[in-house]
Order: sequence, then structure tokens, then C-alpha cells
Amino acid sequence: MQTIMVDMDDVLTYGNFSKILEDYLGYKPDYKNLKGYYIQDLLGDKKNDFFSKFKDMNMYENAELLPDCYDILKELTKYYNIYICTDYIWREIVEYAGNNLKNKYDFLYTKLDFIEPKNFIFTADKSVINCDIKIDDKIENILGAKTMLLFTAYHNKNLDESELHNQNIIRVNNWKELGNILLKSNR
Repeated sequence: MQTIMVDMDDVLTYGNFSKILEDYLGYKPDYKNLKGYYIQDLLGDKKNDFFSKFKDMNMYENAELLPDCYDILKELTKYYNIYICTDYIWREIVEYAGNNLKNKYDFLYTKLDFIEPKNFIFTADKSVINCDIKIDDKIENILGAKTMLLFTAYHNKNLDESELHNQNIIRVNNWKELGNILLKSNR
């Protein structure tokens, strides 16, 4: 059976980080103009104050899985070994990573009841994970897999499609598209 690594943030769920950030700022930033991966970079010199408040929050407390995620992921488990691989370390508050790890674990354990907790991988370096298929919103996290699926997110939507094609990276915009790719030969 082939193995699949599935990222959590911006692939399984959006969490509530952007909502927490918007509540802190008092307005909704224009995410379309964000150039980097980390939306907290929008905070500028307010970053330390924000993270002093954020460190004790659970951004997964009311988070939901993305549409069709549960059903398609459950169907995929019939044909693939599924591993959820997620980074839990906040670069700004490394010392509070344990809080985020627990919150992520609780979310996965509750929302994906058909995946064994032994298949949850918590790491900041996904390059060490060797799977046949990798699904993530960050290119560097899918490199090295036989099948590389880039889940569209705010920070990668403007990547050149011909360059992705040249690297054999397949873009997916939602879970239905992902299911069509990975389940077509198994149905």
C-alpha cells in the first residue's frame, strides 16, 4: 500500500489564526498582498505583543475540517496508508510549542477519528518524511515524493503554473479535486 503524508494547516483545516490576528488588529488585512508564508509578518513591531497574548490561545478550539476533507480522507484510507504530518513550533514563541502540539493533537484525534494517533507526525522538518505521495501547501514540504500535490493557499496561489508543471507538482484547489486524482484508479 502506498503512503500519503497530509499536512494539517491550510490543507485539512484553516484553524483560526487569521481570525485571532484580525481580532487583535481590529481589521481584516489584505492577505492578497502578503508576499511570504507567515501571516504574522503583517504585525510588524506588534509581533511580540501579539504573541504574548496568543501563546495561551487554542486556535483549533472551534476550527472545522475543510469541505469534503473528512469523507475523502476516510475513503483514501481504504487504498493508502495515511499520515498526518504537521509543524507545531511557532518560530516566535518556541518555548510554548507544547501548547500548540497538544491543541493540534486534540483536534486531529477528535476530528479524524478513523486515523490512528500513531499516524500523527509532529515535526518542523517534513523533508525527513519519506512517503509516496505528499500533500502540503508549501513546496519544500512535498519535494522528494513520487506524487507531489500542492494544496492552494494564500501564499502559493501566484506561483507560476508552468514552473510547477516542470517540477511535476500538481496543484489541487480543494478536497474534491484531490479525491479525483487519488481515487480515480481505485473506484
